[in-house]
Order: sequence, then C-alpha cells, then structure tokens
Amino acid sequence: MRFVLAGVAILAAVAILVSLGNWQMRRLAWKEALIEKVAERPDMPPLPAAAILAPGAAENEYRRVELAGRYLAADEVRVFTSLPVDEARGPASGPGAWIMTPFALQGGGTVLVNRGFVPDGAQWAPPPQGTTRLSGLVRPDDPPTFLTPESQLQDDLFFSRSISAIAEAKGLAAPVAPVTIDLLPAGNAPDLPQAGETRMRFPNRHLEYALTWYGLALALVAVFSAYALSSWRRR
Repeated sequence: MRFVLAGVAILAAVAILVSLGNWQMRRLAWKEALIEKVAERPDMPPLPAAAILAPGAAENEYRRVELAGRYLAADEVRVFTSLPVDEARGPASGPGAWIMTPFALQGGGTVLVNRGFVPDGAQWAPPPQGTTRLSGLVRPDDPPTFLTPESQLQDDLFFSRSISAIAEAKGLAAPVAPVTIDLLPAGNAPDLPQAGETRMRFPNRHLEYALTWYGLALALVAVFSAYALSSWRRR
C-alpha cells in the first residue's frame, strides 16, 4: 500500500512539474513574439490617426503614430509608477508617475497621451497650448486588477493606465481611443516629463525555467524508478 500511495504521489508531482514546464514554454513563445514586436514595429511607417480609434487598435501595439490636435491640460492626471535606474533612458528614475494628458484629435475623438515620467516631488512642464503635432507609440489599455489600489481622484492620481477609469473621472467626450500613446522625445521637449520611456527590453529566461521543471520531473521519475527497482529486488 505504501508503494501504491508513493506512486500516486509521484505521478501527481510529475504532472504538476510538466504542466509548469509547459506553461513556461507558452510564456517563451509569448515573450519571443513581444521581443519581435519591439524590435520591428517602432521603425515601421506611422499609422494614420484614425487607426487608434478603431476597435482593434491594440493590435498595433508599439507602432508609431503621428497625431494633430490639442492637449486638454485641465484634465491631466498622474499614474503611479517606478522607473528602474537601469531602464531609464533619461536622468530621472525611481518612484514617480506617468503624466497622462488627454489629447483632442483634430479629426474628432480623444486619446490619452503619456507625456513621460516625473519623479516624486518634481515639477513638470505643462503641455503645449493650441494645435500641436506629436509622435508616439501605441500602447494597449491597462485596466486595474483586484490588487490595484483605489484611485485618489482628489489628487488626480491613478494606479493603472485604465482608459475607462480616467475617461470617466475626467468626463472625456466620446469617442475615446481604446489605446494610449507613449510620447516619443522631441528636440524641443522639456526635461520633465521625461518622454521616450516606453519599456523596450524584456528578460527572457523562460526556456531555462522550463528545462528546470522538466529536469525535476525526470529526476523524480528516476528516483522513484530506482526505489521501485530496489524494493522489487528485496522482495
């Protein structure tokens, strides 16, 4: 009976380890596709402005888009973040916020523009007034999860780049684009907000992790097989 129970436990453990290895392989495929997007899409020809208002706009993640319109400075909000010093392209890093400013498109509609990073306690420049042209990268919506803290509406502080939450809080006129835009740095841009901080580098150790889980499964099978063979010989 002890042998049978041990066998059942080993089979369950092997199944769990193999499933973890399979999950890491799926993550590997996803990460490789993401890295390929980041490497290719920013250099592709810019999308037309209308593309960011389409229902499937998020499929154009990391594509460049050039827009004309005006910033709605009164509806600007902050989104809490922390920019690691080894990932920052500019001098500012650490705890801070993304400065998200609604942008009224010249052809109609509104899109949230991430103007860049500002560290805690720092002041930042207001957006340009009047008709403005900008260039940025398409980013998908970032809805909150059950772990996301409640927004501090009195301070215009959010904890995710949730388009619906910000649009509702600020009463933005429809249609609101289902994506946001990460502003690219320009020659005449102010120091803060620090634009051009879209994350473009991603660690990829999923194959290593998968091989670890598969290796543990094989080791467990080998140990149990040796134990079973030894028990059979003794009997």
